[in-house]
Amino acid sequence: MSTEVSLPPEWDDDERMDFLFSDFKGNRNVNTMDWDDKMEFWSAQVIQRCRKRGSVCVSLLELNNSFRRKGRVPLGLQQVLQSMYKCGSIQKKSEFAANVDYGWISWGVSQLLLKPLKWTFSNFMGSSNFVALNEPFVVIELVKEKAAELLRAYRESEFSSSSIVSFPELVCLSSEVCADESTLCMALLQLQREKQVFVSVHEGEKVVKFCHPGQERVSPVSDVDVGIYQLQHSKKLLGEKMEKLMMEADRCQEEARVLLREGKKSQALRCLKGRKRVEKRADTLFAKLESIRAILDQINQSQTDKMVVQAYQAGVAALRLSLKDVTVERAESLVDQIQELCDTQDEVNQTLSSGVTSADEDVDELENELKALLLESKSDYSLDLPEVPSNDLSFLPAESPKRASNSYSWFRTLQLGS
Repeated sequence: MSTEVSLPPEWDDDERMDFLFSDFKGNRNVNTMDWDDKMEFWSAQVIQRCRKRGSVCVSLLELNNSFRRKGRVPLGLQQVLQSMYKCGSIQKKSEFAANVDYGWISWGVSQLLLKPLKWTFSNFMGSSNFVALNEPFVVIELVKEKAAELLRAYRESEFSSSSIVSFPELVCLSSEVCADESTLCMALLQLQREKQVFVSVHEGEKVVKFCHPGQERVSPVSDVDVGIYQLQHSKKLLGEKMEKLMMEADRCQEEARVLLREGKKSQALRCLKGRKRVEKRADTLFAKLESIRAILDQINQSQTDKMVVQAYQAGVAALRLSLKDVTVERAESLVDQIQELCDTQDEVNQTLSSGVTSADEDVDELENELKALLLESKSDYSLDLPEVPSNDLSFLPAESPKRASNSYSWFRTLQLGS
């Protein structure tokens, strides 16, 4: 067992592993549950093994070596690869790279990705159930993950400002994403399928053009792209030469100090003259570097202006489309109709409010009539009663409650009798 692959939890269970290491039955219908259980286990292990190793390809020979246990290899791995191939989880490496364009051919991709096929008797007969030990398969899920990681690494790097990147720069950029150049090329092939990259060769140098955010697909490498790439390449070279010249100037300055301390003034003077010459060359290179930077800034500004103009054009087209059926006459007609509806609504509101007012007046009249009837009733039942005593009732004698009660009874009798 390879130390690169983490062992599954059941690896120490002999009974379980004896079942998993056994071959598949000739017919799945004999025991569907056991067949599916074994197939699901090994399919997951194949993908996990590749992911742990950072690889996107696998072969039957590699799987046999990786999953060897107590001198035994799983007998059903060939069936597992066949099943994964049929369902599209994996694809033959030769088939995956079969649709390469001229750019890939000029890269010599056939030497990097595709090995000469060794025709066997089963190949000649067209057998689809045979899996060669060394036949490499691409795990589609993993190559898509690598492609997405590579695109993200590019957009987060210093190269994102330039659409074209040289292959050596891309190798350095993807060192933490792709384990080797073969994996990098497989990721680039997937990005090419997704229309996110375009590969080409410029003056014998392999270059890759990436799709910028917001673009649906990448365009082929144009003369403008090549010109920008050359300017950026020249800028990089001039910057490196500038650093070397500055280091040389500092070295001459330090040597002049040492010679001056030793009393060798003539030699120190020669070192200072050498420093002046180096600084003069550095100034010349700096002027050229500034010119290139200015040109690149103008190109970036022109690209920004182009984007703004394109945005304006899109806005005008959208506005024209939205106002396609709108005219001044139609707008005036709609305003008149709205005004008529508002006038009608005002008339309805006035009618409803007037009806409510008359109803309120009727209610007021009825309330006044009711008050008059109440006054008449009070005048009919008016009694000639004695005046209310003004003395404090608390000073009445003890029998006063009884008398008060009798007075109340007399009053109630009088009321009932009337």
